[in-house]
Amino acid sequence: MKKLFFVLALMLIFTLPAFAAMKVIMVTDVGGLGDKSFNDGTWEGIQRAADFLGLETEVVQSHEMSDYIPNLSNAAEEADIVFGVGFMMQDQLAKVARQYPGTYFIGIDISYEETIENVATYIFKEQQGAFLVGYLAAGMTETNKVGFVGGIPIPPVERFRYGYEAGIRVYEVIKGKTIDLLKGYTNDFNDPKKGKDLAVSQFAAGADIVFHAAGACGNGVIEAAAEMGEGYFAIGVDSNQDYMAPGRVLTSSLKRVDNAAYQAVLSVALGNFEPGTHVLGIKDNGVGITEMEYTKHLVPTELLNELDYLKTLIKEDKLVVPETQDELDAFVVPDIEFPW
Repeated sequence: MKKLFFVLALMLIFTLPAFAAMKVIMVTDVGGLGDKSFNDGTWEGIQRAADFLGLETEVVQSHEMSDYIPNLSNAAEEADIVFGVGFMMQDQLAKVARQYPGTYFIGIDISYEETIENVATYIFKEQQGAFLVGYLAAGMTETNKVGFVGGIPIPPVERFRYGYEAGIRVYEVIKGKTIDLLKGYTNDFNDPKKGKDLAVSQFAAGADIVFHAAGACGNGVIEAAAEMGEGYFAIGVDSNQDYMAPGRVLTSSLKRVDNAAYQAVLSVALGNFEPGTHVLGIKDNGVGITEMEYTKHLVPTELLNELDYLKTLIKEDKLVVPETQDELDAFVVPDIEFPW
């Protein structure tokens, strides 16, 4: 390990002037900066890499989907690395990247079956982190009823739901309980009121914990939980959202887009860029859950230990979390015996 750091340090010393001339531009999806979710997380990772390497950075906001191609094209005219953030930008990123073969493009929440030589994309095993929050929610509900608020039902959102449902199902089988799940979609990522209205309806229907995978709409889910008060919780998504309503956000299902963005910038700067789709899960520190800074004292020790053990099983591929609806429908809870 020391040798690796020494080699990296030498590479930085001899190539730092070249880094300083590089520019990175991030093109947001319509959620934009301030979503407290994956746009903010991606920008955080870019900034971390830029601070480390001394790069110039810029962010370009997309206000509607028709902005994607002009924003990506303009960015490619002046940047060495262009980030496109969000599944909804998938087709546009590929089209522009082919027109600018001398520019590196990074797609977050984007994947392609074919390899485009100047494009690296990052997707995540969202279902793995969501499995843990599903198991936690099932263990913490007092009403035996929990909720899920999705945004637009695109693949990353649905993988959160599959994992959440699988985690609940495993808890039900292990503990011999029945947990009802309420589900709804805002069909939007940008309107907190839509998320709040859905969460309020789920709380009114008896849910005491609601997990959101709805971008900025989810900010309204957290607001609803905060207004409900003691005994009610939201579960955040993508970034650590626990701070948004301390004590009312049970945990957050993390998707480490910041780590992906950081790795992507370094791969270009250090000359080891690999085109194609990169998939990050628990074992890659790509997904997980928070340390529950404000709520861990509320969670029984036994439940915390069970979560740690289940996380280990997922890391070791001994517990495979469904990532499609077909896999979820066919999911059979494996025999799990906690070693205590």
